[in-house]
Amino acid sequence: MQLMWVSGPTGNVRKVSITAKKMLIGMGVVAIALVTLGFLLYLVGFKIAIEVRPELARSLGGITTQAEQQRMESVYRERLAKLQGMLDATAQDVRHLETLKNQFMDLATPASVKERRSSTSEDGKGGPMLPTMRSMSLQGQPLDATFDAVLTEFGQFHKTVGNLPDNWSRELNRLRTFPTGMPLAGGFRLSSGFGMRTDPFTGTLGRHDGLDFTSTIGAPILATADGTVSRSGWEDTYGNIIEITHAEGFVTRYAHISTRRVTEGQRVKRGDRIADVGNTGRSTGPHLHYEVFHQGRVINPLQVLPHLSGEKT
Repeated sequence: MQLMWVSGPTGNVRKVSITAKKMLIGMGVVAIALVTLGFLLYLVGFKIAIEVRPELARSLGGITTQAEQQRMESVYRERLAKLQGMLDATAQDVRHLETLKNQFMDLATPASVKERRSSTSEDGKGGPMLPTMRSMSLQGQPLDATFDAVLTEFGQFHKTVGNLPDNWSRELNRLRTFPTGMPLAGGFRLSSGFGMRTDPFTGTLGRHDGLDFTSTIGAPILATADGTVSRSGWEDTYGNIIEITHAEGFVTRYAHISTRRVTEGQRVKRGDRIADVGNTGRSTGPHLHYEVFHQGRVINPLQVLPHLSGEKT
């Protein structure tokens, strides 16, 4: 293709040949110019975005100003402080829970086991350290998303741990209502067991519905569980006698005592001193006769006194 035009007073004719090569070169030059202009406009616009809309700049190119960086650090510091506060509160709850658990285990652990445990230098502990599913799934996530996820999960964990002390307290109070405590303080000897035995007065076989604890006159007799004194008086065979009604149909009986320290209708706690060892009623010497009833039926006290399960009679 040729283009011709006439110029000047002399009427000179000029010719320009347009080839495909020249067209491609021209288009290339125009394209480069447009790209350069667009890049310059992008830089100018991005600079304005950084100054005016830092969150937009961050979403476009991941670049932040110093002020925006400080703001982000401040947000993370606030989140860390919140997480630290939750950790401190949870640690306090866990320590409270540990105290309740130790009390629970102390009530439930037989005395013979306690003696063996005290002879060892340290409790054995072990097992692998396994990460939680949440901690593994957070790997590779953005830091802010990780913080949010950790805060959410820890908030749920804190709420769960916060409820545990109440649950343990209820179970601990419930355990205290069962007659699993020792009925005597100080030294004693289990002199007569539950069931058939040779009667100490007649020498013939007879049934013995409790346990006899030989001890000294005046030794403290203790309530074996929380309850209400339902009987405090005298009976010819039992001598001075006290009965305590406990939860879930349990009743305990303490006989041959010298001094009664509680009255009928009085509320007592596990471990309260309710009487003193004596030699009243049908008795051959100072001792405590102890009986346990459940739902109106006499049972072997060793069923609820695991402390004595290994004792020799």
